[in-house]
Formats: sequence, structure tokens, C-alpha cells
Amino acid sequence: MVRNGIGIRTAQALSERIVGQIHVYDGASKGKSQAALGVVLRSIGLGINSDSPTRVLLLRFLKGPGRSYDEDGAIEALQRGFPHLIDQVRTGRAEYFGSKEITRFDRLEAARGWDVAKGAIASDLYSVVVLDEINPVLDLGLLPIEEIVNTLKNKSEHLEIIATGRSAPQALLDIADLHSEMKPHYHPAAAASGITGIEIYTGAGKGKSTSALGKALQAIGRGISQDQSHRVLIMQWLKGGSGYTEDAAIAALRQIYPYLVDHQRCGRDAIVWRGQQQELDYVEAERGWEIARAAIASGLYKTIILDELNPTVDLELLPVEPIVEALLRKPRDTEIIITGRCYKPHAYFDLANVHSEVFCHKHYGDRGVELKRGVDF
Repeated sequence: MVRNGIGIRTAQALSERIVGQIHVYDGASKGKSQAALGVVLRSIGLGINSDSPTRVLLLRFLKGPGRSYDEDGAIEALQRGFPHLIDQVRTGRAEYFGSKEITRFDRLEAARGWDVAKGAIASDLYSVVVLDEINPVLDLGLLPIEEIVNTLKNKSEHLEIIATGRSAPQALLDIADLHSEMKPHYHPAAAASGITGIEIYTGAGKGKSTSALGKALQAIGRGISQDQSHRVLIMQWLKGGSGYTEDAAIAALRQIYPYLVDHQRCGRDAIVWRGQQQELDYVEAERGWEIARAAIASGLYKTIILDELNPTVDLELLPVEPIVEALLRKPRDTEIIITGRCYKPHAYFDLANVHSEVFCHKHYGDRGVELKRGVDF
């Protein structure tokens, strides 16, 4: 998304940075771990279609063995297909616990996870290290914050660090190059309507489309490991052309599990500015909506990602009323995820059971740092 305006920066129009950044996703609303999974998906996609030394470590704190998560199946499928691209480590116990229930085992598991992270950061073998749910680990006092901060400050120049979870400590935020906070909004009308399964991610911060990709990975994993009828559609507006790194990873999953995931893009390979819309922009937006509307009504898909639908409506490339009607009529067991920033909430926001505003506290783009292939797009 172009900052200070409506318009999607397409992949072909982007230059690429080399220096790795420290990303922190926190806040009380959903989307934090999903954003980390979205980066994993993009990074793997970059590695599939290039000779670059792209390798990802997904280190998941507070998610020990003995409990299954929706994304497990998809991650394991990617590991089987591309073992040279992704490593995963889970630490902690399976059940939830609070500060009054901390045991020696919890401290040992947190320390084990951090030992793995330190080794990975020092090894120079990885291009991306994801520290999923490390923020609450630090908030619970299971790890020394000073050691974590010093280690991250001294990481190699190219390494990308993704830290997620509620209650990120200030010392970590101080060294972060990017800080996105997921803030919840509540819509009483959604509960009154009886409609469930509609999530919206908007706001000026980084993490909206990335969270949606992570949500797609979770849904694909659910289909692999739990219910093979759980089909997923990823529909993306304002993103024509090529060069998006997630495409290769999604295509690989489609090849392994062709019955589980469909992926469609629409739009020109160019930024669409308000007041400068072309006829093709309207045609492409409508084409994408026809696909999405049919998918919603069909009941064939259990998860449907409508990526960048919000700015498409903001640009008046699509009317609001048909979207509201389609969401009101959706099958009860179909989950809809809508993303993108917008100037004001649209009528369909009132139907959302989850509405996360990704608030931008800090973004390396504001310092003139370029985006990075495999992480940002």
C-alpha cells in the first residue's frame, strides 16, 4: 500500500532492500501470529523460485507438542516439500497458563526455545527468524529481556526478525524497525445479526495482507490435517502482474493438494490513484467480485480471503451494497477475511465479528527504507 494515499504498490514497481529489519506485531486483537505465518509463506515462495539463500526458522513459543494448531498441516506439508527452506521448533506446554501458574518446566522450555533462537541468529544460516509469541514470554518474565535485546541488536545485517504476541516490552519496541499494533473494534450489530465468520483487517500499519496470507495458511492446514473438504480461495484485488513471492508457495501447495486451494489476482500491474481510474480498473475489479460472489454463494469454500477489497471499494471500483448482500447470505460455515486500508469504514464493517485495525507506531518505510522481496511482498 502506498502510504499517505490509496493505491497498491505492485510487485514490479518495487525496489528491494538488502538490510534486514526487526518487526514487532503486538496488540489485543487478532492477526499477530497470522502476520508471522504470512511472512513464512512469502519467504518460502521466494526460495522456491530463486537461487537466493532463503531459509526460515519458525520458532513458536507457548505452543508445545500435545496440542494441534490449524496451520500445523500446511507447515508440515511445506517442510516435506521444501525441507531446505523451513525449520520449525515448538516450545512450551500445550495448555494456556497465566503468571500465577508459571512452573520450572515453563522456564526451561522458554530457555530451550531461546537457545535455539540464539544459535540460529548466530549461525548466519537463516534469512528470516520468526519468534512467534515471544512477547508474552517476555511479559511473563520467562526470559531476560536485556539478553534478547542485545542479541537482536547484534544480529547479522541481512537477517530479518519477526517478533509477535501481546504485551511487547518497551525495550524490544525501542529497537524495532517496525511496530504494528493490532487494535480491536467491536460491532454490536454483528452479534445482533447472528452472522459469524467475518474478519476485517484494516489500518495504516503493516500486517493486513500478511495476516490474511497467514490465515490462508491456517485454513489450508486445517484442510490437510482435519477436513479435506475445507477448501480455500485467495482473491486479491489491485495486484495484477507478477513478482509476488507468495505465489510460488501457494502454487506449490496447490500442486500437492489441488483440491484445497484456489488463488486469483485481478487488476492492472500499476498503481490505481483516486481520480485516475481507468476503464480496465473497473472491469478487473468487477471480474474479481464476480468470482468472489460466486464462491461465497456456492458454499464450496470454507475460507475466502478478499485481499485489498477495502481500497477497491474506497476507489469506487465496486459498490458497497452487493458486498453487504453477499455477506448477509453467506453459508454459516464459510469464513470471510477482508483486508486493506480505507478512509472510512464501509457498511459491511458492521457485520464483522473480528475487526483488527493495524495501527502503525513505527515503519521503516517512513525512514526511506525499501521493502524486501519475500518479506513485504
